[in-house]
Amino acid sequence: MPLQNRVTPTGDIISTPHRGLFTGNRGIIHDPATRTLLKKRWSSPAWITCLCEFRGWRRPVMARRSWTELFFLDEATAFAAGHRPCFFCRRDDAKRFRAAWEAGNGASGISAKAMDAQLHRERLDRGRKRLHPLPAPLAELPDGAMVQQGEASFLVMQGSALPWSPAGYIKGARQLGDVQLLTPPSTLRALHAGYRPVLHPTALD
Repeated sequence: MPLQNRVTPTGDIISTPHRGLFTGNRGIIHDPATRTLLKKRWSSPAWITCLCEFRGWRRPVMARRSWTELFFLDEATAFAAGHRPCFFCRRDDAKRFRAAWEAGNGASGISAKAMDAQLHRERLDRGRKRLHPLPAPLAELPDGAMVQQGEASFLVMQGSALPWSPAGYIKGARQLGDVQLLTPPSTLRALHAGYRPVLHPTALD
């Protein structure tokens, strides 16, 4: 039985056998004795996205009292859920993200802590995922943004929408009507400013 450690675009954590391109964490939110999640879904406002392989280090997943290993289909999914690149294992990506975040949000000298505080306000609404109105027509959103229609999440690519699934994006772009923005607005502005998230290969077929 797969562990419950895969993050969806809405920030929920599910159990699935499918692997993702990135790992990351929100602090300690599991019981290492049972390798199951606690009731809380975060213990730190620093929600980060990390490399699955770094310096050859190996971690037994959810097996010790340390940060809870979460996994993401790709970086667009992690962004939609409210995460950002890690400044330790993904330092160059994190610096590029911060530069784009500053350019897009009209800030300078922003710290990781300040970005985390902004993202925390934008990703949660009384403990649940915060959805935002679209700031522009879907066709004008940058590639890598994600939107929600009903129970379904979609990746924006070249003005169209690809349905998300734990295994990857489903072929056949959809033209959507009434949708809401999943990607936090400050991250969306970083995408507009030029940051290019790593996408799952199924998005590029």
